[in-house]
Amino acid sequence: MPTIADVPAAAALADAAFISAAAPRGVAPRFTCDIVLRGARADVVSAVLAATAHGVYEARIDGRPVSDSVLDPGWSAYEWRLDVDRHDVTELVRSGSGDLRIDLLLGNGWYRGDLGFEGADANYGEEISVCAALEILFADGTTQRVATSRDWSASASETTRNSLYDGQTIDARLRGAALQPLAVHEVVVDRDTLVVPSGPPITRHEVLHPTAVWTSPSGRTLVDFGQNLVGWVRFTVQGPAGTEITIRHAEVLEHDELGTRPLRAAKATDAFILSGAQDAFEPTLTFHGFRYIEVEGWPGELTTSDLEAVVVHSEMRRTGWFECSEPLVNQLVHNTVWGQKGNFLSVPTDCPQRDERLGWTGDIAAFAASASFAFDTADFLDDWLRDLHAETANGPKAVVPIIVPDVLKYAHFGDDFAFPDLGPTAIWGDAAVWVPQALWHAYGDRDRLAAHYPAMVLHLESVERVLSPSGLWDEGFQFADWLDPDAPPQDAAAAKADPHVVATASLFRSASFAAVAAGILGLDSDAERWTLLADRTRAAFVEHYVQADGRIRSDCSTVYALAICFGLLDDDGRRSAGDRLAELVRASGFRVTTGFAGTPFVTWALSDTGHVAEAYGLLLERGCPSWLYPVTMGATTIWERWDSMLPDGTINTGEMTSFNHYALGAVADWIYQVVGGIRPADPGYARVRIEPVPGPGIDWARTRFEAPAGAIETSWRTTGDVFDLEVRLPDGLPARIVLPDGAVHEVTGGEHAYRVG
Repeated sequence: MPTIADVPAAAALADAAFISAAAPRGVAPRFTCDIVLRGARADVVSAVLAATAHGVYEARIDGRPVSDSVLDPGWSAYEWRLDVDRHDVTELVRSGSGDLRIDLLLGNGWYRGDLGFEGADANYGEEISVCAALEILFADGTTQRVATSRDWSASASETTRNSLYDGQTIDARLRGAALQPLAVHEVVVDRDTLVVPSGPPITRHEVLHPTAVWTSPSGRTLVDFGQNLVGWVRFTVQGPAGTEITIRHAEVLEHDELGTRPLRAAKATDAFILSGAQDAFEPTLTFHGFRYIEVEGWPGELTTSDLEAVVVHSEMRRTGWFECSEPLVNQLVHNTVWGQKGNFLSVPTDCPQRDERLGWTGDIAAFAASASFAFDTADFLDDWLRDLHAETANGPKAVVPIIVPDVLKYAHFGDDFAFPDLGPTAIWGDAAVWVPQALWHAYGDRDRLAAHYPAMVLHLESVERVLSPSGLWDEGFQFADWLDPDAPPQDAAAAKADPHVVATASLFRSASFAAVAAGILGLDSDAERWTLLADRTRAAFVEHYVQADGRIRSDCSTVYALAICFGLLDDDGRRSAGDRLAELVRASGFRVTTGFAGTPFVTWALSDTGHVAEAYGLLLERGCPSWLYPVTMGATTIWERWDSMLPDGTINTGEMTSFNHYALGAVADWIYQVVGGIRPADPGYARVRIEPVPGPGIDWARTRFEAPAGAIETSWRTTGDVFDLEVRLPDGLPARIVLPDGAVHEVTGGEHAYRVG
């Protein structure tokens, strides 16, 4: 007989009601059910709890959490996909005694999170609800099943305020108190939306302790955890009953005080009210992006041993490591890793701290390749891409939204803010193609490529509808080279690169990979269709945007980088574009001049056209704007802007000024593959290309990647004119090793050493 662990998501909760309670909006209601077991606890063979919520839930059996996950069931495109979690609770049920109690704590989460910026206050609904079923199998083959219904009890909880943006208030005086019961009612939810999660849960990871506690010039108590992170602060404390401890969070300091202006409307403040006994506090119905906190109301003297910061993100296995002779580059790679961790929390977000934290598609389009080297993102991004397809297929225009899940469709912007009426957008919409492309190269999963392919089709068809007769994508708004460092702080789209050049180039890349994907999937007519679109787009690009002397319209680094990396030019045009790009990089003093569109590709374009010294010069520049400038300013994550903090220590005046935004860290892909030298020769690293390209300013580098076949390691060093390389491969893995002098060695598995010079 199939059990709750085996059946489809909807069947697992077939007899379970979605229940809610009439609690004040900020209060987290707690639902409870006491169960008289049909058999002895010692006779329990298995027990599984299936649960989900419109909101976020915490489930406990006999007061103990059912899993290590938090903020369940995460965020998805709720209208079409609501994850049903299944927790193995066999040991919890078996190890107790007497009657069994289930309790479910329900928070607002993303469903009723007042999400968005500019006062959007976007919600999926005004009523949160939870649904669960427990199925117990006894040794004699009998089963017992308990499901949520209006017969469950409900009351308020010690959480009197909960918001992802604003924080959580926990009143320890309410723990164990006889709280006023709340009326329980059932809520109608479309059962067809219930799905089995393909993505990983959100869990706790590192625990960081403060590096310093001090008093600011204004007399406030500040704490530094030494690392910009995402999560919360927890502690145990004892003080007079009714004492309120308030903790405000921020990523940076400004004028030696907590720098909260970048948070915009997000309060990012937790409050804890003491009971008079020893109280343990952990605000698990919210999260914050922070390195620093301001503490008010602490009883006695606060020390570094009193607090700890809990790092929270979706479960992902680390797969990539890099280290080299330049400590600032090592810190840059560290910053990309921590930026990814903080923003891979249920969905890939732009930032984790202000009144936004949305799944902007352009950010992950830029960063997916880097992300998939550092961590195993296969499940995480697959889950998000399923949301992308659902949003696109069910949207009124069948256009890839600029954020996924698209909660902004419920936004209530004020009269002083007009959100543009968008059609298809380059890079942001191209995430439907570029993210699956990154996953295909990283993991080679044909079934998932097939699952992601329909969204590619929807995106390309939406672009085809708006192409001009010339074949160019030259109409409609484009974010394009967003956050070009030369754009004004308040106009991030005012880039040097012509947005239509960027859009047309992006279309070529997307059509080209869609043709490849269709061929892999055996869709020959589709492959021909997308090949023809790519050919027409390339011809139009060259005819209208490439001059006879090889100059490309707008003559800036981004347009040359895209033309080179996407394959829009013939050999002569490619050489000309590479030479011009190198000239522009030298003319800029090796300062970065690219935004979202150009940044992932500019170093690739340089090294692939023989301009290795310019690529290294761009990477190693420390002046503003550059990749290393934030590192010299103490950054521990990637910034949204090249100059989120100005050289004088003040925060950029732009309304968008995050200090944890991974997109501009997309150079990590080049660092891993070109400096480190580990590249996939076939999808999923079934065959690898080892080709480190040394350059001036870095004397040695070590790289490790945990491929599906096992660990791949490279280590190289230059001593004068001598280059030494050591390679370690998993048994049976074929590899092509390309040395700086052009020599090629075909090997299979094992350890190999080479010297050039």
